[in-house]
Amino acid sequence: MAEASYIPRLKSQYNDAIRTKMVEEFGYKNPMEIPRLDKVVINMGVGEAVNDTKKVKAAAEELSLIAGQKAIITHARKSIAGFKVREQMPLGCKVTLRKTQMFEFVDRLVNIALPRVRDFRGLNPKSFDGRGNFAMGIKEHIVFPEIDYDKVDQILGMDVIVCTTAKTDDEARALLKAFNFPFRQ
Repeated sequence: MAEASYIPRLKSQYNDAIRTKMVEEFGYKNPMEIPRLDKVVINMGVGEAVNDTKKVKAAAEELSLIAGQKAIITHARKSIAGFKVREQMPLGCKVTLRKTQMFEFVDRLVNIALPRVRDFRGLNPKSFDGRGNFAMGIKEHIVFPEIDYDKVDQILGMDVIVCTTAKTDDEARALLKAFNFPFRQ
């Protein structure tokens, strides 16, 4: 019994409208040249993990709820005495989203989470790395609807990196604008 294949709303929007818009704007000859979302990496660094390693497990569980996929715990690569960090000490967690989960997360990020951020004036249009990848930080993980505000003992920040197959920042910016990313003017 094959399950009916589910196509996320943003993926069908990309296939129907965004691809043709990108071809008109940049004049791609080959359909494989058209930039697309490759992956989304969400990273949570937990500074208090030095004193209490249970906080990393709690952060990983909350990140798994947000992403809809199990988060892995990241460990220190080397000891740093000034920060009281030992080698292999758990310090944070991350999750890499691709395909369906990636489109679902981007949809929730743009339409639900970012409008809930306090004093939000738009994303920085200069946060590209020169190769078509966009990075942003979110100060409070409680803006996501999956997190129950009453059960949170500590508010954590997170980094969201959106990787695209675009060659330049201008192509990536046009792609993310087509996905309704709210860049400030």
